[in-house]
Amino acid sequence: MPKINRPRRGSLAYSPRKRAKSPVPRYGSWPEYTGAPAVQGFAGYKVGMTHVIMVDDHKSSPTEGKDVMVPVTVVEVPPMRVAGVRAYGEDTYGKHALTEAWTTDLDEELSRRINVPKNHDTAAALEAVKAAVGEGKVSELYALAYTRPMELTGVPKKVPDLMEMRIAGGSLEDQIAYAAEILGKEITISGNLEVGEYVDVTAVTTGKGTEGPVKRWGVQVRKRKHSRGGKKRHIGNLGPWHPHHVRWQVPQMGQMGYQQRTEFNKRILKIGADGDEITPAGGFLHYGLVRGPYVLIKGSVPGPNKRLVRIRSAIRQGEHTVRTPAINFVSVQSQQG
Repeated sequence: MPKINRPRRGSLAYSPRKRAKSPVPRYGSWPEYTGAPAVQGFAGYKVGMTHVIMVDDHKSSPTEGKDVMVPVTVVEVPPMRVAGVRAYGEDTYGKHALTEAWTTDLDEELSRRINVPKNHDTAAALEAVKAAVGEGKVSELYALAYTRPMELTGVPKKVPDLMEMRIAGGSLEDQIAYAAEILGKEITISGNLEVGEYVDVTAVTTGKGTEGPVKRWGVQVRKRKHSRGGKKRHIGNLGPWHPHHVRWQVPQMGQMGYQQRTEFNKRILKIGADGDEITPAGGFLHYGLVRGPYVLIKGSVPGPNKRLVRIRSAIRQGEHTVRTPAINFVSVQSQQG
């Protein structure tokens, strides 16, 4: 009798598959950067997908130099505002926050998200941050920036999303000077990222609720005699007698989706200021019209429409080279059917 052997069903790489703690993704690492001080990232809201026709500029591609159709995701990226600057120190127990400075010029809607600091002395707080930098206690500086969904018609909320974005480049003295300059001001995606650059895109995926092992893990539906007991979409058993417990590797029902995922090396094909250029007739399905700044990202992006999307420079770009794409056509055909 032949030996029956097949690979297990489903990847264990993301276990336990729990719901994300927050719809705002978090980054645990940032790419190396040696240029002038800058904020290493941006955030926007997913609009939907369309397609463009561009010249294939990948070296040694079978269609190099020819027009190809490329699917793209539209992300609306209104300017973000820097609410504060946070300094982190590092010791044997890891990284921890030391001190921070907040601006008093904040949007009223931000008070719906957090308790806005009152009677805050911004100048004194900045001096405390500079003093910590001078004493060598600071290892990294982060900008506390928030989105402005109240300026979008496609996102039905007013409450901003607050997040940390690392400030990199130059010395710590240069970074704190740059942080003091942008504190309370708006930053745009064109000031941080460029067309043709490779980025990492992070978002919380579409939630599907509780699903069974067939859909969640790819387990086969029971065949022939195995299905006669009345159970077809169940696993055959929960594991061996020893050890006397159900192992976590056993595929079972549970939460599917609504988990933070990062897609690496997504190429920015276009950064525009007028959303009418790419809005299809009748608007995007489940979103509407794009009226402000936007970015076209090659391929798909995690999450449903209207979901917050964070973008940072590629952390492991590899052999990819930054090239300015030549886009000849953007589809604005109606998606209404």
